[in-house]
Amino acid sequence: MNRPVDPGSDPLVLDPRARLLLRTLISRYIRDGEPVGSQTLARHAGLDVSPATIRNILAELEDVGLLAAPHTSAGRVPTAQGYRVFVDSLLQIQPLADGELGRLRAELSPGVGTQSLLGSASELVSAMTHFVGVVSVPKREQFAFRHVDFVPLDGQRVLAILVFADNDVQNRILQTRRSYEPGELERIANYLNTHFAGRPLAEARALLLAELQTARQEMESLMTRALELADQALASDVEDMLVAGQTRLIGVQDLSNLDRLRELFEAFASKREILQVLERTLRAPGVRIFIGEETGMAPLDGVSLVTAPYGAGGRTLGVLGVIGPTRMAYDRVIPVVEAAASVLSQALGPDDATRPGAP
Repeated sequence: MNRPVDPGSDPLVLDPRARLLLRTLISRYIRDGEPVGSQTLARHAGLDVSPATIRNILAELEDVGLLAAPHTSAGRVPTAQGYRVFVDSLLQIQPLADGELGRLRAELSPGVGTQSLLGSASELVSAMTHFVGVVSVPKREQFAFRHVDFVPLDGQRVLAILVFADNDVQNRILQTRRSYEPGELERIANYLNTHFAGRPLAEARALLLAELQTARQEMESLMTRALELADQALASDVEDMLVAGQTRLIGVQDLSNLDRLRELFEAFASKREILQVLERTLRAPGVRIFIGEETGMAPLDGVSLVTAPYGAGGRTLGVLGVIGPTRMAYDRVIPVVEAAASVLSQALGPDDATRPGAP
């Protein structure tokens, strides 16, 4: 798995006892949500050393910034840097259970529109992890369109009906500079379907513009009108990101600060900050984990983001992920995200809907 590290810091070298104590402490804290003391570690770490020795090791881990001691307790809790060491080198992850993998494959099956499939993926990873599921939506320009029809409405409005190669159907109302007769719209649709069906939208627009510029005089009128309608009809107007399960964070102990929770929900509403983080992972294979301030976005300072890219036809289309508290069960969330991205890619792949020239 590829996980981000702080490029400005050298990796810490911990001896086996310190590694075991750190892993045990963070695991207990993730499970119970309470500061962990030396007596608890002496019972659960499996080390044949005295509590005094354990306290000395914990003090050293605190000195290097991996642990912190809350004022109200003698126990210690992990810092963001401690979580980073934990997920990078101490976490033991098991493959997703067959039953849960079967659930992903059953609910993310091919044959439905991409938008519906992505919405299901977001809802599913949220339900399986009990945190927030997010998935970035591929630009519609990446998909081949299969067929287009134009229907005249009142005045200077035209209804465009687009059928895409991934089984998605979109209806768009276009505002034109003049009114169009039904026969005229039929000829424009036939021209677009004959010459550009099976191509991604961006490529179709580019080819149409190129042909307009080089067309003979008698074709300019038809192609100018086709460009006017196609430029609006083939433009992307879908959401950039789908979010599910935001309310699951309301009862999370670590996110009880109302001001921080409001900032986080505002980030969910605007989506801009979260989408920027997701887009940074588009070209990175495998699972990526951002802990707290590693996202570089203030509203996300108090949470962790676990992401994995999905794609089809050998190309990355977007990123799926889970947002939750830093005190999340990473060994549970990581395989869910990884498996969901893999199953989503398989579901998007059979029709090869994003391949240029797809029928």
